[in-house]
Amino acid sequence: MNWPAFWLSLQVNAIASVIILVAGLLIALMLVRTRFRGKILLETVIMLPLVLPPSVIGYYLLLAFGRGSPLFEWFNVRILFTWQAAVAASVVVGLPLMVQSSRAALANVDPVLENAARTLGASELRILWRVTLPLARRGILAGVILGSARALGEFGATLMITGNIPGRTQTLPVAIYDAVQAQRYADAHLMVLVMTGLAFAGLLLARQLEPAPQHRRADDAESSV
Repeated sequence: MNWPAFWLSLQVNAIASVIILVAGLLIALMLVRTRFRGKILLETVIMLPLVLPPSVIGYYLLLAFGRGSPLFEWFNVRILFTWQAAVAASVVVGLPLMVQSSRAALANVDPVLENAARTLGASELRILWRVTLPLARRGILAGVILGSARALGEFGATLMITGNIPGRTQTLPVAIYDAVQAQRYADAHLMVLVMTGLAFAGLLLARQLEPAPQHRRADDAESSV
């Protein structure tokens, strides 16, 4: 077992999951609650990582963070071949799942319940915190779990922008590739089992968090207001 790669993967995944949660929820709220020109184009761009090959995603990240890019030249962001680059790759591939699940959950919230809270004098922020998010919590949590699981298993884009530096940028998926290339199949078997177990647990938990029936959500909203 490559423990440095394991712990680095957990570190990268923890940070990426927080970013996925915050950014994904904000994007989902914007897509559900606002109308603007180019909305469909934005949705398409966000979902592209679901269908693009990892090498293409990695190439775009190289362009985004490499020499000559605005992030590199103007903001002095120099994260290529560091573990922070692995976080960026994980966020890019995990964010679409979070946005997709959260958007569906938020769109499924009954506006009648939110309007009822407004008639009781609740502010928009209170309605969001006490009505909308509690009713959509299952979909939001499922999105976080799915996005986190996808981020944990990211390989291609990560390898392109972080390299394969043991103890510094080598995550568990990259370590599996390295072990297979070196014909260390016993190590590869163990790491594959760990990755499979984590992915299975995440998918099982996401499955259990499927949205509750409408009448249960209505009861939850009435009790929260």
